[in-house]
Amino acid sequence: MTKQINETFLKAARGEKTDHVPVWFMRQAGRSQPEYREIKEKYSLFEITHQPELCAYVTRLPVEQYNVDAAILYKDIMTPLPAIGMQVEIKSGIGPVIDNPITSLADVEKLGELHPEEDVSYVLDTIKLLTQEQLSVPLIGFSGAPFTLASYMIEGGPSKNYNKTKAFMYSEPKAWFALMEKLADMIITYVKSQIKAGAKAIQIFDSWVGALNVEDYRYFIKPVMNRIFTELKEENVPLIMFGVGASHLAIEWNDLPIDVVGLDWRLPILQAREMGIQKTVQGNLDPALLLAPWEVIEERAKAILDQGMAQGGYIFNLGHGVFPSVNPATLKKLTSFIHEYSASKLSR
Repeated sequence: MTKQINETFLKAARGEKTDHVPVWFMRQAGRSQPEYREIKEKYSLFEITHQPELCAYVTRLPVEQYNVDAAILYKDIMTPLPAIGMQVEIKSGIGPVIDNPITSLADVEKLGELHPEEDVSYVLDTIKLLTQEQLSVPLIGFSGAPFTLASYMIEGGPSKNYNKTKAFMYSEPKAWFALMEKLADMIITYVKSQIKAGAKAIQIFDSWVGALNVEDYRYFIKPVMNRIFTELKEENVPLIMFGVGASHLAIEWNDLPIDVVGLDWRLPILQAREMGIQKTVQGNLDPALLLAPWEVIEERAKAILDQGMAQGGYIFNLGHGVFPSVNPATLKKLTSFIHEYSASKLSR
């Protein structure tokens, strides 16, 4: 039997009025939680995400502990890549490493297609378990965006400067655009399967696209993002766009057929509004502040909430993910504060 769902997050994403500001935290499930660290002593990331019961537990734990208004599926952005032919390994202390990086158009043409029911059935089973039996808040599904996925596929792993990725983009435009289309096909198929399984909203993470300037974004990336979101719009679930260090691109995202513009901590909400962003915004407390004294956290959270509530259409989040040394009690206290402070303001 499906539980009654708290729809505050979905209403805010659609720009509707809410009784309080909804909140969830990127990386709310993971290494900051002692329960998770205990699981990680026995299982790898790969093993956790391939066991629906275990993955569902990790996903719902922060909802139960912090009382946040949404859950985000616990998995890695690299999850669909092995199915299309990339040899991915998550290496401890490094991140995703790819043994067969893309270097040419021929490599792009060799990439296969994603068949979610066969290739990532464990992801869909986890979503069904959560949405049909366990959660009382909406589940956010997600995917990496083409540039960010391409950066791993071309660099062969994490990068600080994306030089190889940009060089490929500038010197092999035909191969680049072919890769963008292949990844768009995969992302659309992958996300639609998550929605069909029960995800009620989708966040597209373009974590590293801030490495590009506006001109290059408009030419090399924006057309494929437009295609992805136009096709996903048909699914009638809120669509969120997020990247780090990409404040200069936020106004470009505002043009895309999305519902929510995710902001990192560098761009104040007020400034985003002044730039012309009229959609719902999500963000944007600097995660580093979570290690500050409570008085400082409260003061900064209050300032962000005031800016967010000034126009409505607002979801509280961090400007990037929770990191391992954050105390779970801080996140619980912050969630309560956001709910209570915003409810008192919105009821006036």
